[in-house]
Amino acid sequence: MTRPPRVLCIVLAGGKGSRLGPLTEGRAKPSLPVGGHYRLIDISLSNAAHSGLTEVWVLQQYEPHLLNEHLANGRPWDLDRTRGGFRILPPFQGEGQDGFAGGNADALAENWSIIEAAEPDVVLVCSADHLFRFDYRGAVEAHVDGGVDATLVTTTLPPGEDASRYMLVHTDGDRVRDVAYKPDSPDGRQVSTEVFLYQPKALGNHLRELSRSGENLGDYGERLLPRMIEAGSVSSVDHDGYWRDLGTPAAYLAGNLDLLADRPKMRMDDPSWAMLTSMPSRAPARVNGQAKLDRAWLSPGSRVAGTVVNSVIGPGAVVERGAEVRHSVLMGDVTVRSGASVAKSVLSEGVTVGRGAHVGSPRATNPVLIGAHRRIAADAEVPTGTHLPPTAPHGLLRPREADSSAGG
Repeated sequence: MTRPPRVLCIVLAGGKGSRLGPLTEGRAKPSLPVGGHYRLIDISLSNAAHSGLTEVWVLQQYEPHLLNEHLANGRPWDLDRTRGGFRILPPFQGEGQDGFAGGNADALAENWSIIEAAEPDVVLVCSADHLFRFDYRGAVEAHVDGGVDATLVTTTLPPGEDASRYMLVHTDGDRVRDVAYKPDSPDGRQVSTEVFLYQPKALGNHLRELSRSGENLGDYGERLLPRMIEAGSVSSVDHDGYWRDLGTPAAYLAGNLDLLADRPKMRMDDPSWAMLTSMPSRAPARVNGQAKLDRAWLSPGSRVAGTVVNSVIGPGAVVERGAEVRHSVLMGDVTVRSGASVAKSVLSEGVTVGRGAHVGSPRATNPVLIGAHRRIAADAEVPTGTHLPPTAPHGLLRPREADSSAGG
């Protein structure tokens, strides 16, 4: 019987996420909370675990130390093995603070000797920046059976989505004809999901040839993939399920709120595809008798005595009696005091909104972003679109002591 292909999954977790402003100041985007109790990198690692991938490496760059404790040597994803298993690739350049400054292809080239020494049959590269559920096994099978040098997993953007943020993919059947990296005037809606499968020998040859120029290789769509397409051996596999890039404030908020639909296209609580995490355990959420809830996601340890509508309430967050939270994301240990209101906003860990303060507006198109541990004064007004930087570093917060503050 033919043995299954040996797949090396490389998760790129170096994104700075500069468009998310105060939410990612001092931490990489993959460490952002999503769905309250999880972190964004949990999505890619859970997809890998449920797809039966047992060799998973995380390639870090910007602010790598914050992720290391959360990754817990791969244990939550059953990757802490004697052979194969989990590995963290530290930054190639110690001073790197801006993510993969030379591009994703450059990051592969810098680590190619380590990748090549692992002798995989398939190199599967994915980003830790996206919210989606995907079984990689079908893509691996199509890639191997097709005998191609590279396979792109693509999706079709919904109408109205800005395709200029992505790598546009043009195909003839399942063959990739060309790609356009973040085009100014996109002429289609089929884009890369940033999941790529490569034949190792071909990938190594192309990386070496491109590296001889002495220039940065950039992202895949800039130099590497056009070169591979010119060689005529790149195919595509369609992902027809939910997929969202959370790289902008509006997209980050929308992606979290998508989880609250009556029939969500992306389920975090599906027992057949559970999202796995190393987040610390807390007591169950507590809802007081006077609370009003409508489409609320309550994380462990949260306490609600006020009104929560279409919002994600993070671990240990408190919404006091008389407070209102609408269409918003509260990260861990946020407190919204009595009489305060929060709408169309994302509040990072440890933020306190004082009594009677008003943050954002339900009719806003640009959400308010508030960095970690900021204190909003009583009766203050924080207008739509405001970005307030953190007053203390982001971190993996420990559960705070229980108190009765939810009661107001």
